[in-house]
Amino acid sequence: MLRHRILSGILMTVFFGGLVVVDGFLDGSATATPNDDKAVRGTLLAAIVAVVLALATVEFARLARAKGLVVLTAACVPAVVLLSTAWYWPQVLDVAPHLYLPAVLVAGLLIVLLDQYRRHGVEGVLGNCGVSCFAVLYLGVFGAFVLAIRVDVGLWQTLMLMFVVKTSDIGAYTFGKLFGRHKFSPCISPGKTWEGLAGAILAAMVVSLAFALGFGIMAWWAALVFGGSLAVIGQMGDLAESMMKRDAQQKDSSNRVPGFGGILDIIDSPLVALPFGYLFFRLVAW
Repeated sequence: MLRHRILSGILMTVFFGGLVVVDGFLDGSATATPNDDKAVRGTLLAAIVAVVLALATVEFARLARAKGLVVLTAACVPAVVLLSTAWYWPQVLDVAPHLYLPAVLVAGLLIVLLDQYRRHGVEGVLGNCGVSCFAVLYLGVFGAFVLAIRVDVGLWQTLMLMFVVKTSDIGAYTFGKLFGRHKFSPCISPGKTWEGLAGAILAAMVVSLAFALGFGIMAWWAALVFGGSLAVIGQMGDLAESMMKRDAQQKDSSNRVPGFGGILDIIDSPLVALPFGYLFFRLVAW
């Protein structure tokens, strides 16, 4: 089981990385010639993000349904897709992201209210609209920072963040299985241990340092801070989704991905780490 989980995690991370690199060649970001750069970046990545987060929204609705809550998917799925690609469309529409993002967010939340009225009237307004708005914010706004990093910061920084966070997941799982003795959050996730967290930090710091030095992204000391902090934040993201699943009394968000559960179970760590990574790149390593 340990070997299968590690191998599957590595293959999925490499596959995603390959798609991001292909995307970089399509728009010129991955070539050595700056003149090859296209005005619109991240088209393939935007399509991937849209599909993944649309599926994640459906899974989130399944968790909510187990608690008797209704996620208004007719409003939430389009809102999440448009928000998560918020850094892509301004390149096409020639509008600043800081204008596009709040406009779509406000429109999305208003459409949630309209959908609630159309489908359920005044029955369950607070619960349904509350969980629906949370889905839009959690998946749409957090997810937007994938393309924020890709468009505002760079291709290799996007890969660096994703590899750091997913490698920390693999390190946490491996060290936890091999050496885990002391649980750090038994009420939320009994399988998580301090030893696993140490493994996550160590693995993330090694990968972060390799990317930083290999691609000249940031200083070595900043890479160590980046790796260590993103590993901890990623594990907090995992715990956040575990809280939702435990409240809904579900083991996994779905069974879409054998051995892992659902889409939410795969993206929970990077989803929360993304905005912090974006801030780190812009404020520390810019």
